[in-house]
Amino acid sequence: MRFETKAVHAGGQPDEATGAIAPPIELSTTFERNASDGQPSHGYSYIRDHNPTQTRLEVALAAIDSAEAALAFGSGMSAAAALFQALPPGSHVLLPDDGYYAVRILASDFFPRWELTHDLISMDEADRVRKALRPGTRAIWCESPSNPLMKIADIAALASIAHAANALLIVDGTFATPALQRPIELGADVVLHSTTKYLGGHSDVQGGSLAFRRRDELFEKTEHVRTIVGGVASPFNSWLVLRGIRTLAPRMRLHCENARAVADFLAKHPRVEAVHYPALPSHPGHEIAARQMSDFGGMLSFRVKGGQGEALAVAAKTKVFTRATSLGGVESLIEHRASSEGPTSRTPANLLRVSVGLEHKDDLIADLQQALE
Repeated sequence: MRFETKAVHAGGQPDEATGAIAPPIELSTTFERNASDGQPSHGYSYIRDHNPTQTRLEVALAAIDSAEAALAFGSGMSAAAALFQALPPGSHVLLPDDGYYAVRILASDFFPRWELTHDLISMDEADRVRKALRPGTRAIWCESPSNPLMKIADIAALASIAHAANALLIVDGTFATPALQRPIELGADVVLHSTTKYLGGHSDVQGGSLAFRRRDELFEKTEHVRTIVGGVASPFNSWLVLRGIRTLAPRMRLHCENARAVADFLAKHPRVEAVHYPALPSHPGHEIAARQMSDFGGMLSFRVKGGQGEALAVAAKTKVFTRATSLGGVESLIEHRASSEGPTSRTPANLLRVSVGLEHKDDLIADLQQALE
């Protein structure tokens, strides 16, 4: 079954009670138990453990990522934290030197409390990753494309490196989405998504997810962390993400088409120092991205000639692009990424990150043209 069909139908069986085609939202926090033995009468006990709407979402999440099982969370960061807490104490983790800034803060501020250690490494250089391994390395965490420099990691190569070292490969697939790249098919063990972004798709829901190659001990430990620590997804947010997944494939086609047009325009503009978008043949990861992705995504970043002031001035002049953080909604967003990330940012001061939306590409290009004048 092809991706588009899975995305429309997974977790979407008609409601048994009513025959409704749209999935119901089960808002109950607690569920009936049997009179005879006190056990849950329909498999559900309490909302923090499981709930029917979340179950539907997890069926869909596993299907679209070619996984055996998936877990839904209240945010992408709660998903990341639960997975890290499921690792054995004393584990060493390799994290990307370019990646979501909050994961780096999580590592610096919380790993010591969980008896974990980490190093930052360039994930687009497989040899450097291999050399950075320690005897206690239990996980390699990568983003491809990365945030915000759009670096490309060879997922299959990293999977081989990780497994040879008895470690996991975990991939943050938020930028690519399962519509364009399915890391488990390339050898990854776990895939994380901030479902707040493209899977929700409308800038109106917060969530996160983990898809697991196997429903194994790691899955069980991570689920236990979620249940006890409480980073669960609400029924309504689960329903919104499930609805978003239904239209993910066609949305991503237009995101990609628009982003390619915007990147081509920016690459030729005299005020632009560099464009980071893997569809461009000049991108160092272009060939790998073309091999492991079906298209190149709706995210890009570019550097304005000059410094922070020049970049902020360009963002200030946009009218169709909204100055805001986050990504993956129908509207186009632009942000000065270093300002958003704060004092620990590793992002170049003249870089603007762009989430290319579903507007007409000519309007997007015209807006950037006037902002760069």
